[in-house]
Amino acid sequence: MRKGILLLITFFAFAKFGASQRNATDTHIIGDVTCNEKHLPFVSVVIEGTTLGTTTDETGHFQMLNIPVGEHKVTVSGVGYKPCSKTITTELGITSEIKFVVEEDVLRVEEIVVTGDRNAKNRVESSVIVNTLTPKLFNVANTVTLSEGLNFSPGLRMENNCQNCGFTQIRMNGMEGPYSQILINGRAIFSGLAGVYGLELIPTNMIERVEVVRGGGSALYGSNAIAGTINMILKDPINNSYEVGLNSGLSGIGVDGAGSPTIDNSINANTSIVSSDSKTGLALYGFYRDRDAFDANGDEFSELAAMNNTTFGTRVFHRLGTRSKLTGDFFNVKENRRGGDMDLTSIEHEADIAESIKHNITTGALTYEQYFRAKDLWSVYVSGQNVDRAAYYGAEQSLADYGQTDGMTYVVGSQYNAKLYNSSLTFGAEGRFESMLDQKLGFLDLENAVINADTITSIPHTNNTVVADQTSNTIGVFAQYEIDLNKLNISLGGRFDHYNVSDASNGTEKIGNVFSPRVTVKYDIQEFLQARASYSQGYRAPQIFDEDLHIETSGSKKVLHENDPNLTQETSHSFMASIDFNKQIGQTYIGFLAEGFYTILQDAFANEFGEPDAEGTIVYTRVNAEGGAIVQGINMEFNVIPSRKASIKAGYTLQKSKYEEAQEFGETAFFRTPNNYGFFTCDWTPTIKFGLSATGNYTAKMLVPYGEDYLIESKSFFDFGTKARYNIKLNGATLQIFGGIKNLFNSYQSDFDSGIGREPGYIYGPALPRTVYLGLKLGNLIR
Repeated sequence: MRKGILLLITFFAFAKFGASQRNATDTHIIGDVTCNEKHLPFVSVVIEGTTLGTTTDETGHFQMLNIPVGEHKVTVSGVGYKPCSKTITTELGITSEIKFVVEEDVLRVEEIVVTGDRNAKNRVESSVIVNTLTPKLFNVANTVTLSEGLNFSPGLRMENNCQNCGFTQIRMNGMEGPYSQILINGRAIFSGLAGVYGLELIPTNMIERVEVVRGGGSALYGSNAIAGTINMILKDPINNSYEVGLNSGLSGIGVDGAGSPTIDNSINANTSIVSSDSKTGLALYGFYRDRDAFDANGDEFSELAAMNNTTFGTRVFHRLGTRSKLTGDFFNVKENRRGGDMDLTSIEHEADIAESIKHNITTGALTYEQYFRAKDLWSVYVSGQNVDRAAYYGAEQSLADYGQTDGMTYVVGSQYNAKLYNSSLTFGAEGRFESMLDQKLGFLDLENAVINADTITSIPHTNNTVVADQTSNTIGVFAQYEIDLNKLNISLGGRFDHYNVSDASNGTEKIGNVFSPRVTVKYDIQEFLQARASYSQGYRAPQIFDEDLHIETSGSKKVLHENDPNLTQETSHSFMASIDFNKQIGQTYIGFLAEGFYTILQDAFANEFGEPDAEGTIVYTRVNAEGGAIVQGINMEFNVIPSRKASIKAGYTLQKSKYEEAQEFGETAFFRTPNNYGFFTCDWTPTIKFGLSATGNYTAKMLVPYGEDYLIESKSFFDFGTKARYNIKLNGATLQIFGGIKNLFNSYQSDFDSGIGREPGYIYGPALPRTVYLGLKLGNLIR
């Protein structure tokens, strides 16, 4: 906390210094941006080496006021267009005009990405492959939350883990959720506690794009970035815009033996306002969702949990001068979810089975950026996330299964990006501090219950028991040097971390010092063909992970997760190689990516099943596997764009994940990990008004545990969806009406366990049964 206060004082000191940097010069730049003789609205216009920038308006024109006198490099960029730069010399009191004619970047190989090297650059120039998920993809697939959208990137697959509460996690390159580092605007504040249900709580309307980097990223981002990194980049207020949307779905239509279809309604809204001089901008976004529970097999217990959540957030910036900027972020997520008994009107402890979670997640961040020399950029930042979670995991009217978990994560750091003649240097220091208190609540104190209008609104507990009282502190320094040698690009990086993980509840403490190197090589075989290869080392510290905070509950047993007291750090060695081809052939644009990965896990984490006690409680203990593990495979991605009106994108993964020695059930294979899976999206826009899209996700067979006694091979699934949309122009705005079907063929699990003694962890396959939806959007940026 003290460090955060000192950092805020530093911010205000820089603000006072920066405010004097920009004076009214009455020197302006005006211009327009066109492509194929058509003006382009809402594309970005920036002066390089400064924080000055704006966007074109609805007519494709722009203006920048009170520009410093001198020579400037002005660059325009936008999704689907190649960046274009021009140099202009401004004079005091003179308005200069500059016109840009840009080319289409149909395959988006020159879009700006930041996650691969902690530095903004064109995707084709990045030393590692960076895939992006954009609002256009979210619109095509009608993804309401981030968890739905992640299925449309090679090597990624969302996995369902619980019939009762709907716990999900992302698998990347065959490795479970904690092997991937989740970032928000490049900061690792998405904690293990938030990760239990968090990806399903992030609405896509607050996201500008998601950048996915597969392969070890610990050299830049620290612990857990073994399988890769997922960076959620929130929407910037870069223009005056607004959008509001409604979506209503009906899930479970035509499912044999199921209960009534469930209703899923959501509302989202966005707006951004930028001052006339572009010095200050404010973005606001909100989201509300209400989903009923769904019973897939008619046993009066849910397979799809009821959810009610609200998200509100803002992003604001202020340019303190021509070369400095202060940015702030804030968002809050409130969620209630409950599964188990389909009767949700009773108090949890009156149900036969109930898994109930109430979240209050608050996230905030401040970033100060300052340019030095020509284009060097220094930034200092603080980000924090607080998670307040009240939970109940119990069965058979148990009064002893209420819990309360509180977590706080914050990151403080500084980074400097130096641009040299034919090279660049990025270095910095970062501290990540996380605390978590998990308590099992004691007896209900009914005498002191809060009663409002004859309804009990809260009941205090007494005699609480501490389950975990953990703190995890990591201090790291990192550096990366990158040099361009004609067609060859070489990048050398490394990070040194010192971590301390302590749990006051059991008196354990783990201390470690880790050096994580990374070497990448990119060679431009042709302008349209790049080859990349890399080696990176990563690690996972022996701390509590997200799945440890979820409890599987039935009427016959309860499954808890814990770490072995002797658990030691897990280390990875990751090797990657890829070929990236992007070229126009005739009138058709073709892109193809083949990316091989080979990861060695030393002291790999694995589970040991315990024996049930007298109350049916079973403990899964995380231990270090003998002999480690190897994860290997190939990711492929295809892009075919035959015209401006149509596009096809597909991805496929072939992989194997095996321990070197037999683990659970005498198996070496990773469970819940199919050896092949993939996706596709197709979009056709024959007119400006009408569009039609189709999406699909394929999941091959996989091994799924059924309790501690059986291992079952699942069937394969193909989840196919389609959507139609129609745009109506309304006085400078657009009203879009849309509708579609998800999982059209109802490729959905058919052998759910049933009854009070069911196995809630025996769940796999697509998240939703057949779902029909309708909706509309109104805004001035809808295309």
